[in-house]
Amino acid sequence: MSIRSAIASGKFIVTTEVAPPKGIHLDHMIEAEAEPCRGRVDGFNVTDLQAAAMRASSFAACLKLKQAGLDPILQMVCRDRNRLSLQSELISAAAFGITEVLCLTGDYTTLGDHPEAKPVFDLDSVQLIHAAKCLREGHDLAGNELEGEPPDFFIGCVVNPGAKPLEPQLMKLRKKVAAGAQFVQTQAVYDPELFADFMRQVGDIGVPILAGLVMLKSAGMARYMNNNVAGVMVPDEIIERMKTTKDKVATSIEITAELIKALRPLCQGVHIMPLGWNEYVPPVLDAVGL
Repeated sequence: MSIRSAIASGKFIVTTEVAPPKGIHLDHMIEAEAEPCRGRVDGFNVTDLQAAAMRASSFAACLKLKQAGLDPILQMVCRDRNRLSLQSELISAAAFGITEVLCLTGDYTTLGDHPEAKPVFDLDSVQLIHAAKCLREGHDLAGNELEGEPPDFFIGCVVNPGAKPLEPQLMKLRKKVAAGAQFVQTQAVYDPELFADFMRQVGDIGVPILAGLVMLKSAGMARYMNNNVAGVMVPDEIIERMKTTKDKVATSIEITAELIKALRPLCQGVHIMPLGWNEYVPPVLDAVGL
């Protein structure tokens, strides 16, 4: 079931994430990251040069997933392409049946493995969402009509519920929905109370929100995220559990399952970012009865 059909059904949505390799071995990505979650999730986000590091493209990896009978969500960032290339890649993906797309700004190039690369940012994420909506309506950003049937995009966006101050995030989220976003995935959440406050402030925006969850691999990883990832705050109690455990995998599964149980009444779904621990997503879902 794709995220589009899952949302239409009204079920609690579960998506996860795969990362294209820094090389040509896309089949290994399918086997190691996607296959463990087959039949358990409603879509696979395919990252687009995550952390501004050079890798195989999201489009190529989405095509591999599609060929394997899985449901990809094309991630597209504004960092690397101008509006011509962004629109071209969107319609190219749609030509192969890849129509679920998540629009993001993208990490700045100085954070990646080619810090001298020139960033583009011709469009921002709101404008990219608008571009995808224009294409769905049968014309490009310049108003030129497309040939033949327009692409039936299902458009997603992101938000950071832990950002301080929060109001700029809320304002931009509302702009994204007004521009055409049809679902929302959030930055990693570790504090259900903070997320509940975020949801109260968001109110009814008319599209489903999926709470993001990054599976923790160690206490060091948690501390790194606290220090380096804007809007993410892993509570001390969770860090201590990861520090003292004798089985980091089991404890990470337990923590992730507990968070899903706490977040489930607050939102319409979750987006699990396993960062290579994809084989542990099914045990998390088993633990919460999904």
